[in-house]
Amino acid sequence: MSWLVTGGAGYIGSHVVRCLDEAGLAPVIVDSMSSGIRSFAPAHVPFYEASVLDREELVRIMDAHSITGVIHLAGYKYAGESVKFPLLTFEQNVTGTARLLEAMQQAGVNNMVFSSSAAVYGTPSVALVTEQTATEPESPYGQSKLIGEWLIRDQGIAAGLKHTSLRYFNVVGSGSEELYDASPHNLFPLVFAALNSGATPKIFGTDYDTTDGTCVRDYVHVADLALAHVEAAKKLEAGQELEPVYNLGSGDGVSVREIMDAVARVTGNQFQPLLEPRRPGDPARIVADGQLAARDLGWAMRHSLGQMVDSAYRASQALTPAKEA
Repeated sequence: MSWLVTGGAGYIGSHVVRCLDEAGLAPVIVDSMSSGIRSFAPAHVPFYEASVLDREELVRIMDAHSITGVIHLAGYKYAGESVKFPLLTFEQNVTGTARLLEAMQQAGVNNMVFSSSAAVYGTPSVALVTEQTATEPESPYGQSKLIGEWLIRDQGIAAGLKHTSLRYFNVVGSGSEELYDASPHNLFPLVFAALNSGATPKIFGTDYDTTDGTCVRDYVHVADLALAHVEAAKKLEAGQELEPVYNLGSGDGVSVREIMDAVARVTGNQFQPLLEPRRPGDPARIVADGQLAARDLGWAMRHSLGQMVDSAYRASQALTPAKEA
């Protein structure tokens, strides 16, 4: 029995692959390498450079490895950039998911864990987001993830697909020092890049209705996230019913100021962040309730903020000019 991981050479996908491998679920990687990093893929794990848009290639891979389920992480994941490139976003995230579902049906693969996003909620009006909170995405990225959920649910009705979608928020940290977040848009790599170049990280907005006036976000460790994916895969393969969606959140957010203080403490760089005006559209607080996932998927916050920052910082040291060349 094997599980196909789309986007398995990415930051989150590579952690999921390693957890699957440790659990004995025999991962197989498909990655287009548009943002994946080949060295993230373990040498002994079957690897295919292919797009989820290539239905026939997906069918061939599934048949060759007797795939029993798919963890679908591949996609265009930049919410801000999706506003500039909506057609690319929908092609990769909506058409790509549809092609993958077609391939799964053709190959007789009946289990799916989908990587969704907190972006489906937009700017929630509640302090703590639950799975029942209204979905009002504000970017093509968030819209594409919600449509992906709809496609998967409809395929469940039409073809009996067993599935669940995991909505997660700000994923940080590293479960292994050689696996780092290389995104040019995420907070942690941006802060580390600024410090490494001699620049000063910035805080946008200090007058929000929060404890210290800065935005509060929900940060979760990537290794904890990977474990939840694997637990969902195991439950589906065992024939257990899961909820259609789960939030993977902390239930208690962390402010941007607290992040900066933790980075200064962990790195030993006692910087004072530059204070800038608010950016349009930044909500004061987005935090999710993860109780449902804790009940069904063993979801837990196993890492402190300090551990999240420390592991991310250690992994970021791999981002040297030699590595990027």
